[in-house]
Amino acid sequence: MRVEVDQELCISCGACIDTCPEVFEWNEDDKAKSIVDEVPSDFEEQAHEAVESCPTSAIKEE
Repeated sequence: MRVEVDQELCISCGACIDTCPEVFEWNEDDKAKSIVDEVPSDFEEQAHEAVESCPTSAIKEE
């Protein structure tokens, strides 16, 4: 599983970082970014929850 944050849609609410800090963190523009190429299997459930909780649907699962 891969995840990507659309920087145009991200509003910096931090829900994804709160839900899954092992996969998401802030970038230099204070927007969320994925910090892994491939989500580790141990964190797939949390990453999926982060995707679902994004208020602007800025995170895409691949």
